[in-house]
Amino acid sequence: MTTKMDNATLVSGRDHFPTASDYWSLLKPRVMSLVVFTGAVGLYLAPGTIHPILAFTAILCIAVGAGASGCLNMWYDADIDARMKRTINRAVPSGRVTPGEALGFGITLSVASVVLMWLAINWVAAALLALTICFYVFVYTMWLKRRTPQNIVIGGAAGAFPPMIGWAAVTGTVSLESVLLFAIIFFWTPPHFWALSLFTSEDYKAVGVPMLPVVSGERETRKQILIYSLLLAPLGVVPWMIGMTGAIYGISASLLGLAFVVQAWRVWRERVEVQAARGLFKLSLLYLFMIFIMLLVDHVVGGFF
Repeated sequence: MTTKMDNATLVSGRDHFPTASDYWSLLKPRVMSLVVFTGAVGLYLAPGTIHPILAFTAILCIAVGAGASGCLNMWYDADIDARMKRTINRAVPSGRVTPGEALGFGITLSVASVVLMWLAINWVAAALLALTICFYVFVYTMWLKRRTPQNIVIGGAAGAFPPMIGWAAVTGTVSLESVLLFAIIFFWTPPHFWALSLFTSEDYKAVGVPMLPVVSGERETRKQILIYSLLLAPLGVVPWMIGMTGAIYGISASLLGLAFVVQAWRVWRERVEVQAARGLFKLSLLYLFMIFIMLLVDHVVGGFF
């Protein structure tokens, strides 16, 4: 006997219907968690006050907007994701979610997050959130990613906006301090992703994505990683130098920057050693997390030093 589900499956031509878990995976939750964290720190550090409910709403909008960006990225990149070992099991290329469902989900979340941010918080934060989504989807995903090895350098701006959005949610403005938080993430992004690309370059080569190791080779990639690391390390200390933070952050940022440069030097020195690149990739995640943690700690402790 044919069941109701069998009939639905025959009509739709599908043997699987999306679950909540499938839709959740479209939001790139691991990436979203880091975005939400940096956005929340920006909100917390901003001068002024905001009602806790509005603060939660602002962070929720950042999370939904980030997830929507990831969803639209997965929709557009489904063709190459299906041919890369690292991404083949994502919801769209694996068939758990159709491209149309992913597109509709992403657009709905994008519009909802921006409109809610505008109505509940302020237009500056909403405009920055809209810019973030559009930059990630149109500039990075659709334009840069498949055309230039500088895709990560320019496209990385999308992931650097959340602290500015959080700051603007409280103040309604963009300040030097929020731009500095943006800059730290912006200069962190290239060495982070190029370290990843060093041990996944065959995937990118197979699908024709011009990541730096594919186009310019491993030697140039290692050199660029070291250059950006040397720029990032002192930049991370600037909040202390301009009086934005105290010595707790300044000392911590100095040590974290030194560790980053040492590991980048190892990547440069050890040539094709994959383990060094993996080590830098993991350290880069720890670096960004700890930089923003120490911003919080320094702010809470206040004038201890």
